[in-house]
Amino acid sequence: MASTKVVTGAKGPTPMMQQYFALKREAEGCLLFYRMGDFFELFFDDARQAAAILDIALTSRGEHDGQPVAMCGVPVHSAETYLARLIKAGCRVAIAEQIETPEEAKKRGGYKALVARDIVRFVTAGTLTEEALLEPRRANMLAAVCDLRGTIGIAACDISTGRMELEECTPEAVGAALARLGASELIAPEEWEGAPEDAILRPRQDFGSDEGEARLKALYGVATLDGFGNFTRAMLAAAGGLVAYLGHVGRGNLPFLQPPAARIGQATLAMDEATRSSLEILVSQQGSRAGSLIAAVDRCVTGAGARQLAVDLAAPLLDCAAIEARLALVHWLHDDPLLRADLRAVLRALPDIGRALGRVVVGRGSPRDLGQIRDGLAEARRIRDFLSAKPDRPALLEQLLPAMGGHGALVDLMQRALVVSPPTERSQGGFIAEGYDAALDELRGISGNARRAIAALEGRYRQETGISALKIKHNGVLGYFIEVPAKHGDVLMAPDSGFTHRQTMAGAVRFNSLGLHEEAGRIAEAGGHALAAEEAHFEELTAGVVEARLLIADTAAALARVDVASGQAERAAEGSWCRPQITEDNALSIEAGRHPVVEAALASLGAKSGSGERFVANDCTLSPDDRLWLIGGPNMGGKSTFLRQNALIVLLAQAGGYVPAARATIGLVDKLFSRVGASDNLARGRSTFMVEMVETAAILAQATTRSFVILDEVGRGTSTYDGLALAWAVVEAVHGRNKSRCLFATHYHELSRLAESCEALSLHHVRAREWRGDLVLLHELAEGPADRSYGLAVAKLAGVPREVVARAKSVLDKLEKSRSETGGLAAGLGDLPLFAAASAVQEKVTNPVRERLDALDVDTLSPRDALEILYELKRLSIDTGH
Repeated sequence: MASTKVVTGAKGPTPMMQQYFALKREAEGCLLFYRMGDFFELFFDDARQAAAILDIALTSRGEHDGQPVAMCGVPVHSAETYLARLIKAGCRVAIAEQIETPEEAKKRGGYKALVARDIVRFVTAGTLTEEALLEPRRANMLAAVCDLRGTIGIAACDISTGRMELEECTPEAVGAALARLGASELIAPEEWEGAPEDAILRPRQDFGSDEGEARLKALYGVATLDGFGNFTRAMLAAAGGLVAYLGHVGRGNLPFLQPPAARIGQATLAMDEATRSSLEILVSQQGSRAGSLIAAVDRCVTGAGARQLAVDLAAPLLDCAAIEARLALVHWLHDDPLLRADLRAVLRALPDIGRALGRVVVGRGSPRDLGQIRDGLAEARRIRDFLSAKPDRPALLEQLLPAMGGHGALVDLMQRALVVSPPTERSQGGFIAEGYDAALDELRGISGNARRAIAALEGRYRQETGISALKIKHNGVLGYFIEVPAKHGDVLMAPDSGFTHRQTMAGAVRFNSLGLHEEAGRIAEAGGHALAAEEAHFEELTAGVVEARLLIADTAAALARVDVASGQAERAAEGSWCRPQITEDNALSIEAGRHPVVEAALASLGAKSGSGERFVANDCTLSPDDRLWLIGGPNMGGKSTFLRQNALIVLLAQAGGYVPAARATIGLVDKLFSRVGASDNLARGRSTFMVEMVETAAILAQATTRSFVILDEVGRGTSTYDGLALAWAVVEAVHGRNKSRCLFATHYHELSRLAESCEALSLHHVRAREWRGDLVLLHELAEGPADRSYGLAVAKLAGVPREVVARAKSVLDKLEKSRSETGGLAAGLGDLPLFAAASAVQEKVTNPVRERLDALDVDTLSPRDALEILYELKRLSIDTGH
């Protein structure tokens, strides 16, 4: 490139800036990585934003409109590291590459011609394929959502592996569906009022159902989509938007997408966003994997297995047979520790062939990716043979084994063609094995012989000149050259020396010679032909992988499922977990259940400190006749932990894994709701109490007789009377109208009176004792109401100053005395009708003014009587407020 000046003059921007501004308009709000030699440069506001995020120097280069042009840059060879940080910070990046060499530019337009550039790709959070930019144990989902005549269509894919699924739902269920997917990036059509707040808006015409169907047919080269599944118009509309966006970010180059799977009806356990957050399934409240359920459960030895486990936990099954199939495979591996250990040792060494395949198909593959696919497929065949020899194989394994083979010819080809450890870069060659191509071997031989000739030439020149320090070197600018110390330069400068001067350095002088030039030419020619030959072989091998991409993807999925099952079995053996029994009724019986995350945290803390604190297991038995447990007891006593552990046990069981309990019988749960530990949402203008009420309203509106609900401290965010009234009404509604299985933790002792009127409600409490003035929390669940809340004892335990606790004690004594005299907060509540009866019969409200008017005989009134009655009605209105 002959000119890179940014300066603008009287005639306007320079050609380079004109090119930059044109590309920036195409970038559509993304940061523009503008390739200049060995750097990607950023200018103006892009540079200021990137420099702040990347913590790199912000400089200026020339002027534009009389102002210095802000600029920063990152080296091309390490661009992925910087891209990862920008994407993590929420940026989107357009990559503008040089699409011709400086020599080609000069040939096209003369010495001052500007090198042509174009945006070759958009790098966004949901369209990553590079190994350095992806988390190995987390799927990277891109989702498109749209509204088609009142029905929401959702299309989601992970382009790093090609997984794609389509579904539709009601507008009310879209939040739960998107929460399940956990997409890194979300797109939606422009001008849609219901578009999610964080969605990237795309042209509305991209989301047409006819266009979506046409794009899918073109993508898979089929005349009909019937062979892939039954897709609704809403699904196809979302798929159209998704494929169009992928084409946009790839600049027409689409990634690998497996045929889409349709999610019809409710195939999985429904959980809304609040429930997923409360239960910390994939991410803890702190926003990290540590402290989440998956961190406590995951024992997978491959990244693909960990990603599949995350999918399982995010979408537990509702099909009893499918759950049992998963459990049978876990059981088979659980009961054979030696088999499990051998299998996991082989799995641990597997490369991530799913993601390597994604890079190869999209055109970003490397020789190393081909090597990973080769090694992964070879090991898959070995695993298939190993498992096929074992007796009593479960049905799910029988379904998986065929997918682990069938690649013999491709594996054999790549084993012959590729070196044992292929490099990441292919530009320097060296990845095709010796013996695969005789012509390539000959070219390498020529190059090798020439290099040996150069070494011999160096020795001869030393002898002829008498300069022992003479060396033949090579760099990217001069090629091969002869270098001697400066003090010997004059010897080789002589006209009859046979050497040609090329460069004088501070302490050395460089020369060329006819013999060196000839040998260097042979090396360059042979090396160029060798690189071209290797590139041709790379394209050939890539084509073979692309042709077999669907079968390879099936192999990757089968290996991931086996890894999940072996990891579940390992976790079960490690923690003495049990195989749950899955039933179709509304029972829920858990014996000695534990919270997997809390138990793991206690074990880790004990290992570090040497303490022997163990998790206290508790039972939970719900049935149609005893479906709602009202649980009291002190703060820190374990109520919230008990609630969450039972919800997590249900989730783990329906995901097809063992559970942390001695025994467990799980009647299938269709919807799981958790309202535990709400916090405010300032971005939406909602207080903690408002958030709590919104979540509670969702539960009351959606829970069914097959649902499982956990509610903690409903009503605590408002006044005591309002809170008690709301808690009372919610308990009655869940019991009498929803009739769901429910665990309800509360500090309102007055709610215990509901046991008298709600036949399927029972009272329980977490035990605590005071010993010599200190509170001892036993973390045990017992039947019956709590005797008291121990609030002051908990405050003392938390370090509240002694004088404050003493003052609170005196206030409490007076309040309790008053309660005993008046009957307390719940005075008179025992006479209330139940929720169903109260909601069916509206309370009759009397109006004295209306009653007086109804009693009048207007026709018999004299004017004086009428005036007196008007005064009387006025007084009544003032006195009664009517």
